[in-house]
Amino acid sequence: MAPVPKQYDFIVIGGGSGGSGAARRASGWYGAKTLLVQEGRSGGTCVNVGCVPKKITWNFASVSEMLKDGVHYGYDIPQDIKFNFAEFKRKRDDNIKGLNGAYESNWSKEHIDMIRGTATFKSQKEIEVDLQGGEKEVYTAPHILIATGGHPVKPKGIPGSELGIDSDGFFDIDDLPKKMAFVGAGYIAVELAGVMAAIGVETHLFIRGKTFLRNFDPMVQETLTQRYIDAGVIIHKEHKGFKKIVGQQGSKPGQKSLKLIGQDGSELEVNELLWAIGRAPEIEALDPAKVGIKQGPKGHIQVDEYQNTNVEGIYAIGDVTGQAELTPVAIAAGRALSNRLFGTNHPSGGSHLPNKLDYSNIPTVVFAHPEVGTIGLTEPAAIDKYGKDKLKIYRTRFTAMFYSFHPAEEKKLQPTEYKLICEGPEEKIVGMHILGAGSSEMMQGFGVAVKMGARKRDFDACVAIHPTSAEELVTMK
Repeated sequence: MAPVPKQYDFIVIGGGSGGSGAARRASGWYGAKTLLVQEGRSGGTCVNVGCVPKKITWNFASVSEMLKDGVHYGYDIPQDIKFNFAEFKRKRDDNIKGLNGAYESNWSKEHIDMIRGTATFKSQKEIEVDLQGGEKEVYTAPHILIATGGHPVKPKGIPGSELGIDSDGFFDIDDLPKKMAFVGAGYIAVELAGVMAAIGVETHLFIRGKTFLRNFDPMVQETLTQRYIDAGVIIHKEHKGFKKIVGQQGSKPGQKSLKLIGQDGSELEVNELLWAIGRAPEIEALDPAKVGIKQGPKGHIQVDEYQNTNVEGIYAIGDVTGQAELTPVAIAAGRALSNRLFGTNHPSGGSHLPNKLDYSNIPTVVFAHPEVGTIGLTEPAAIDKYGKDKLKIYRTRFTAMFYSFHPAEEKKLQPTEYKLICEGPEEKIVGMHILGAGSSEMMQGFGVAVKMGARKRDFDACVAIHPTSAEELVTMK
């Protein structure tokens, strides 16, 4: 006899940031009977192999840079201070385990039923879960949310490509490689390569174009690419790809060694290779096509502005949709969805709460060396949308006060550069791009202003805070 489905108001597939945000809002605020199906570690990509361990590692690398800076302030800091990477990794791992527990504790406090297993659609309103204990259970709900996220991909058709790691594997590294190669021009490659270079690893970055971060404003692309070169990152521009990857005997017992053979016959020996060539939606086991859910060319779940799929009662948020693949975006979309589904007629809900996410003017940061912050349109995109004659561009480049005591050759390693893109006679700010120390914290505040429709004169009317780098944004001429 077929198992009797267990009934819920809301089933959330995926316990990452977005799924957790949706489930907690539905159950904790509105009392919806909620089931959360979690396959991997609690917290998803961001907590385990994404934003959180990445930022912790960026902090680790920033300490290394600060020790070098201290010499110029008169501190007697020895060169080549030793560090214990294995000890750092242990502390980072312990921190992540604590966050895993915090997620699970919050789910329990808000009366969310959490099960571990792999979900597959059985019908439009039912899923079957292959539980990690080996049993199978069927669950049903009028509302089912897909929040399974994505995973990094490796290239196909290159012999030996499996010998390299991806961004998930980066956080499993116990012993630092002497030489490491990164393939990719996106923020993941740039962030991780920047970290390794900052702590003394010989770092190679292979990109297809002349600059990296090609979806960012040209100012960011050009300045940051040159900064990485000046800092010692060996960038292989206009790379044509690899013919094959060959494993070989390392110079020390147990040491990994790879030979990268390019399409042009060039060879490079490294101790580690990381592919950062993109991500794909995590949907293979779920089989959304079984219930007729439409997917994009790369497999992403297609949704409308309210996160509805084409199948009634099934929704999707976060990386699995391919929309602005950022953790806070998934959280905001999940909360807005639960507001709409369960909060409309609930005392805790109401029309003052968002029922959909506005995907325009989302601020974001790249934790490069130095940091990058951006919101709105790039200059080329603004020209395409409004026309060059309708825009006024404000731009400044300077050396931040912190580096006043650094010699000239080191000052060039620390560029600070800002750009405001303004449209029309009102000079509404439609794009803002900042690069330099402190940009991550700065962008959050300025992002509010741009989201509210700030004009250049609104920035001008704000009294500058002196001495700061941020004051340049309200004093630009």
